[in-house]
Amino acid sequence: MALEWVVLGYAAGAEALMVLLLTLPGLDGLRKGLIAVTRGLLKPFLSVVPFCLFLLMDIYWKYETRPSCEGDSCTPSDHLHHQKSIMKSQRNALLIAAALLFYWLLYSITGLVVKVEQLNQRLERLKNRD
Repeated sequence: MALEWVVLGYAAGAEALMVLLLTLPGLDGLRKGLIAVTRGLLKPFLSVVPFCLFLLMDIYWKYETRPSCEGDSCTPSDHLHHQKSIMKSQRNALLIAAALLFYWLLYSITGLVVKVEQLNQRLERLKNRD
C-alpha cells in the first residue's frame, strides 16, 4: 500500500510546484507556456480526487478494523504498534487534504490567470484601437 501514498505525494508535489510557478512574479515570459501546460494537466490531475476518496476509505477501514489496546491485554510492543498506526493514519490524512487543497488551488489560480491574460489582451486591443 505504500506505492499509493508515494504516487499521491508526487501528485501533490507537482500540483504545489505548478501553483508556485503560476503565482511567482517575474515569470511573464514563461507564463503562457505554464498556463498551457497547467490547463492540459488539470484533467489528468482530476483523477486525484477519487483516488483520495479511495485512500480516505482505506484509512477509515483500517481504523474500524484495528484491534484495540485496552487495559493490561496489550504488551508494550502492541501499544507501540497501535500508536505508530495512528500516526501513519494521521499523516496520510494530511497528505490527502494537501493533495485536494493543491488541486483546488491549481484549478482556481489557473482560471484566474487565464482571465487576467484575457483582460490584458482586451486592454491592449482597446489601447491599439484608440
